[in-house]
Amino acid sequence: MADDENDGAKKAVLGPLVGAVDQGTSSTRFLVFNPKTAEVLNYHQVQIKQEFPKEGWVEQNPKEILQSVYDCIEKTCEKLGQQSIDFCNIKAIGVTNQRETTVIWDKLTGEPLYNALVWLDLRTQSTVENLNKNISVSNNFVKTKTGLPISTYFSAVKLHWLIDNVRKVQKAIEDERALFGTIDSWLIWNMTGGINGGVHCTDVTNASRTMLFNIHSLQWDQELCDFFGIPMTILPRIRSSSEIYGLMKSGVLQGVPISGCLGDQSAALVGQLCLQDGQAKNTYGTGCFLLCNTGQKCVSSEHGLLTTVAYKLGREEPVYYALEGSVAIAGAVVTWIKDNLQIIKTSAEIEKLAEKVGTSYGCYFVPAFSGLYAPYWDPSARGIICGLTQFTNKCHIAFAALEAVCFQTREILDAMNSDCGIPLKHLQVDGGMTANRILMQLQADILCIPVMRACMPETTALGAAMAAGAAEGVRVWSLDPQDLAVVQMEKFEPQINAEESEVRYATWKKAVMKSVGWVLTQTPESGDPGIFGSLTLGFYVVSSMVILIGARYI
Repeated sequence: MADDENDGAKKAVLGPLVGAVDQGTSSTRFLVFNPKTAEVLNYHQVQIKQEFPKEGWVEQNPKEILQSVYDCIEKTCEKLGQQSIDFCNIKAIGVTNQRETTVIWDKLTGEPLYNALVWLDLRTQSTVENLNKNISVSNNFVKTKTGLPISTYFSAVKLHWLIDNVRKVQKAIEDERALFGTIDSWLIWNMTGGINGGVHCTDVTNASRTMLFNIHSLQWDQELCDFFGIPMTILPRIRSSSEIYGLMKSGVLQGVPISGCLGDQSAALVGQLCLQDGQAKNTYGTGCFLLCNTGQKCVSSEHGLLTTVAYKLGREEPVYYALEGSVAIAGAVVTWIKDNLQIIKTSAEIEKLAEKVGTSYGCYFVPAFSGLYAPYWDPSARGIICGLTQFTNKCHIAFAALEAVCFQTREILDAMNSDCGIPLKHLQVDGGMTANRILMQLQADILCIPVMRACMPETTALGAAMAAGAAEGVRVWSLDPQDLAVVQMEKFEPQINAEESEVRYATWKKAVMKSVGWVLTQTPESGDPGIFGSLTLGFYVVSSMVILIGARYI
């Protein structure tokens, strides 16, 4: 009888399952979902290293990223086995990824030709400034076609830098051996066979973050490629976000179709079920990203936001667009406090520090480590901490760091409300940082509207799993609104009056103005501005040295 009960328990959890690779800036995960309940059955996570070879340069090893995906898949399947869940029931795999991060590799050897240039990388600042000089304000064809400003953030300028500065890349292009892709393309090409017939593709959401993709025609654009100096022969094929791209060619899931692909923020939008015009979500990860679904129409921003592709859930399905407010540094500020200031040992400890004081005591932190993204788009801005007194301690700085994430969200929400014309009445949130209750309450206080936190935080991976499971030829996940499991929410109400919130926000804006235009332009080849980078500074240093040498002998 006991055996029969055990068999029944096993059978109760069996059925079609869907896996999702969630490859982020700081970690890789593989999660397995039950399509009927949208429940995570198990997962495995591996941290990913970031390399900083020069100031402003941010790189990752593409082979380490790929290996982390394989490791996560293997470990998750092992864990399923320990739960008596047969991983053979995984019928599809979705991929969601850090966007914009740029990889170029040799299609004959499968070897990367350089490290991946991460979306946060600033080495292309001078390139961006030069390109902007060639764009007419009255006829900005780049923004008209892509919905994006020319910025260090997007893939085209990173790829331009690689072509200009890496001889191996130049040679591979000459020999017609080079392939370019964002992280999704690199993973799917390898997972579907690599040098042995790997599928070189990307989806419309990732393509829309390259500055090479026309968001109206949904194709690579010759004029854009010519402008940025990119040969179209190295670009991946454009696909929808939900279709079978190919089959896994190795490992425990060999033969399983890879059938979903979404950039991480689009995946979170789908996972939060923001599938109707006017629905919005904010994801708190390494950066912070507020997306509002604008339906099947492109809405151009007048307030520094991006127009981007939200998703296209099938080859014959319509494309949906979104307005996006992008903040470069959110969770990354906590990592910086942990690794650089070393005042906490784990990221979770920042909540305890902030809770001890409950205020920043007039200290304001602008974490513009990679310049400022929306709504300023100023790559020359740099981080500042101001309002310090002798009373300020590490707890106040921790609180100010959390406040900074909330103030940045307020800035992009204000811009979103101005563009859409209808203010959001609440904000749906997800991502790793939302586990911090102090942050969530601060966010509600600073926005003066309720914050709705998803009780199931894995909405990014969930979106990729939904796209994969719903693909034609798979069909184990229904996207019919009547069939979708409702995302359970926890509500945080504002607890301070609007006047106090406005005063704090106004002071934050004052601090932001101190951070803009901070650094001189750096050449693409240099990581650090030379000490003689400005004539005035050089004259001052030389004069000081002469005086000191003279004083030595007087």
